[in-house]
Amino acid sequence: MKNLLRLVAGPLFAAILVLTAFAGPARADTPESDAELALQWQAAWDTYRFYDTAPPLPESGRSRETAEISIQIDAPVQRVFEKYSNINNHVGRHSFLKRVVTHKDWCRYDTRYVNFTAIEEIPYEGAIVTNKTHAQQRIHQEDLYYETDTWSLPGVVTHQKILFKRLPGGKTQVTERLTFDADTSLIEFVVTNGVASHEQTQLGLKEAIESGEV
Repeated sequence: MKNLLRLVAGPLFAAILVLTAFAGPARADTPESDAELALQWQAAWDTYRFYDTAPPLPESGRSRETAEISIQIDAPVQRVFEKYSNINNHVGRHSFLKRVVTHKDWCRYDTRYVNFTAIEEIPYEGAIVTNKTHAQQRIHQEDLYYETDTWSLPGVVTHQKILFKRLPGGKTQVTERLTFDADTSLIEFVVTNGVASHEQTQLGLKEAIESGEV
């Protein structure tokens, strides 16, 4: 956690906050209502189509990097999948995630879709900076994996595929395949902090699932 905070506390992070977030007195939420967040989600979706997995075009000024992280959880695969794929269980285990606002939750054929906005509160120089990440999750329960695409200012996109594998002894291996798209000048920062955040979330979910907390 100390390494993560050190990474996000530098001058580059300060510049990103100017572009991405609302900074004000310490508070536990956003100034917008859930209905207003839903409108922002739709505007982001319509404008950026952050589910698009096509790589950035050459000379676009944007870059793509990928990473893969894995963890073993001492619990049966169906239970791990159910708890891990519920984004609300990530609250308090993700580094800065404070709340999830679900805008739409529906099923089509064998896939469950969830449109949501993640509210993150990032401590910075004595203030709380609130950041909003818009996302769509697609859950494939029969095949034991889910996908999540996210978008946040300044044009940071992630494509995530989380796979669950049954292991001997009633254990489960969770593998996250992460793809990050961002401006070339920010890509290293985005990947480093994104991977660190997901690693911390994995550890938090492992502990919560194994202890029966969730």
